[in-house]
Amino acid sequence: MGKSQERQPFPWSLFLSELIGTGLLLLCGLSLVIFMFGTGSPVIRVILNEGPRRQITGFIFGTVGALISLSPVGKVSGAHINPVVTFAFFLFRKIDARTAVVYVLGQLTGAILGCLPLLAWGAMGRSVAFGATLPGRFYPLGMVLGGEIVTTFCLITMLCVFIGFRALRRFTPAMIPVLYAIMSYYEAPASGTSTNPARSLGPAIISGQWNGWWIYWVGPVIGMLVAVVVCNSLAHRVEVAKLYHFETDRSGLLRRTPKKAGGVT
Repeated sequence: MGKSQERQPFPWSLFLSELIGTGLLLLCGLSLVIFMFGTGSPVIRVILNEGPRRQITGFIFGTVGALISLSPVGKVSGAHINPVVTFAFFLFRKIDARTAVVYVLGQLTGAILGCLPLLAWGAMGRSVAFGATLPGRFYPLGMVLGGEIVTTFCLITMLCVFIGFRALRRFTPAMIPVLYAIMSYYEAPASGTSTNPARSLGPAIISGQWNGWWIYWVGPVIGMLVAVVVCNSLAHRVEVAKLYHFETDRSGLLRRTPKKAGGVT
């Protein structure tokens, strides 16, 4: 039994699912960022105020992520498309270490591949570093780091609340666009509202803009860890490491929580 588990084949379906999901998130989401904020964009002439543009961008970016979770990607891997979401499920013991590594490798690979087509935006894309998350010009690094901690904490906490309670569970994808619309409006000027190391890695590679890159790893990880501690009592309610399609788990690698008295079944 132990030897057969050690020799499990590489879970290509999970790897490719997270790669495709993360790649689509960055390709579509960052194309939107470039179109909304890039130099020469017609949107700037129509919506002069950056605040509404940030809010619209955050909502549509979140909608892209929500649609990915509803898609076959979400059915296969759960559509984490974010390393800190995977880390949170791992700490809640919903996936094992090997699966978590596969997810993160898929996410980082997908982030890089998904950003390569952004080069086609040319000068407009370069004007906003192809959507790279960079510390705001007039914000101290401590405030930028704090913003990433707080926004990631909000993301993981809301996921725990929505996935942890059966009455809210099916509305998990609908929560994401609203959350990102709010966070982008208030936080984007300071940090760009990453909450996702993979989301920050892809455009940094193609733009060569690495200013404050560590913030977009350290901040989300700290925010996730705090959220895991705060939401630890909800862990037993999370049955499977997915953001939707909770009733299906055909991978054989996503760990379900055993049924317990008083728990959610």
